[in-house]
Amino acid sequence: MDKKVTIVGAGNVGATAAQRIFDNGFADVVLVDIVDGLAAGKALDMLESGPVINSDASIIGTQDYNLTAGSDVVVITSGIARKPGMSRDDLLLTNMKIITSVVNEVAPRSPQAIILVVTNPLDAMAQKALEVSHFDKKKVVGMAGILDTARFSAFLAEELDVSVRSIDAYVLGGHGDTMVPVVGSTTVGGISVSELIAEDRLEEIVQRTRDGGAEIVNLLKTGSAFYAPSAAIVQMVESIMFDKKQILPCTAYLEGEYGIDGLFVGVPVKLGAGGIEEIIEFDLTSSELKALKSSADSVEELVEIMKSNS
Repeated sequence: MDKKVTIVGAGNVGATAAQRIFDNGFADVVLVDIVDGLAAGKALDMLESGPVINSDASIIGTQDYNLTAGSDVVVITSGIARKPGMSRDDLLLTNMKIITSVVNEVAPRSPQAIILVVTNPLDAMAQKALEVSHFDKKKVVGMAGILDTARFSAFLAEELDVSVRSIDAYVLGGHGDTMVPVVGSTTVGGISVSELIAEDRLEEIVQRTRDGGAEIVNLLKTGSAFYAPSAAIVQMVESIMFDKKQILPCTAYLEGEYGIDGLFVGVPVKLGAGGIEEIIEFDLTSSELKALKSSADSVEELVEIMKSNS
């Protein structure tokens, strides 16, 4: 097979994304992890499922970055989760070092690849990946908006008892408390969501979306979400590999769009074989635009902390 996807990090998110891609059979997969045997064991288990699911794709697990050479897409999920007592800055600086190390390994071996960043804090880690890789800004993209939008859409569909396919929504901004569900442009079967759900109830759904990751962490107690995040990763990988040019909410490097310059922020993009082929600008209400810029300010704060600790 001539299509190749590398996934760095064989934890729940990375391994589940690898499984989804292998199951679909559209690319060979290299799963990388620093823990001895972890990626190899999971990859072998997946490979042995091939005859059952009729996948002829190849999947290998390794600690050797040489096996990632020539990848079309490199997905980076590696990093630590925030632990009790750990400050946001501790998490930021630890994962900054991990992203730096990973990108220094993958970028020279796959100079034509699109880098898809998943590690949190997502927007800041995408910024670091662009800096370290020296890739064109179109070739570094972050996964957050699809996940946040999926959560928003799922909650709306549940509230209205309609198919998720009837929901047309976007969540923009940073991945975290400052995300911006664009209520003004959200429709259900072409009807504005504001006409179908009372304002106070809609605000509750928006807040649940912002707290979506934390809600799952609180339920699991010893882990975090991975089914929905991995599905979002695969949607992005497919749009790139098949040059679908889907309009998707992704974390992209802005240079003046939406009045934001020099930062990665979640916005709608056209995602195809060239990576971010276009940043889509559409009208936001004044409050939505203010929230988006506030979200960007939060990202800038993290970027400044990284600069002062580089």
